[in-house]
Amino acid sequence: MRHFARAMIMAKEQIILFMGVTLVLIYFAAIGIYYFENEAQPEHFSSIFDSLWWSIITLTTVGYGDVYPITVGGRVFTFFILLIGLGIVAIPTGIISSSLTKVVDPDSEEE
Repeated sequence: MRHFARAMIMAKEQIILFMGVTLVLIYFAAIGIYYFENEAQPEHFSSIFDSLWWSIITLTTVGYGDVYPITVGGRVFTFFILLIGLGIVAIPTGIISSSLTKVVDPDSEEE
């Protein structure tokens, strides 16, 4: 656990920057799906802030199935949001694993 804590401290700035970018992406995804789906599904996408639920769930998982796009534009937009969501999981994993490698084996950097 000590190694993990030191790795998190080493990667703190990168993780904070990434979380900021992620929050911006969540908001832009909510705006995008609102404009694609508001007319077709006003009960689910009645405002940009109501669309935030869809945005968070879609960027972090593949969705719950409770709210999903029905228009062609909304489905294409969702496809790209799902691809970005994969990066949201992969990038912090790489940052943390890189820091953990440096903490566990500090001599590897010198070689």
